[in-house]
Amino acid sequence: MVELKVRRIGNSLGVVLPKEVLARLNTTDGAALYLTEAPDGTYHLVPHDPAFKAKMSAAEDIMKRYHNTLHVLAQ
Repeated sequence: MVELKVRRIGNSLGVVLPKEVLARLNTTDGAALYLTEAPDGTYHLVPHDPAFKAKMSAAEDIMKRYHNTLHVLAQ
């Protein structure tokens, strides 16, 4: 567990992430992070958009089902 402290940044509040956390999230200065709420009420900080993941999963399913059709259309 990593303890973070809430700090004032201008007129807002924020947290500073330690180097180890940034490395584990594979993120850099200016990159987007997403704070998601889990069904049990906890929060998760992730480096990818969960909504995009769901959309890509649906797209991959369509590409598998219509592989032959897409192949013909690509010609």
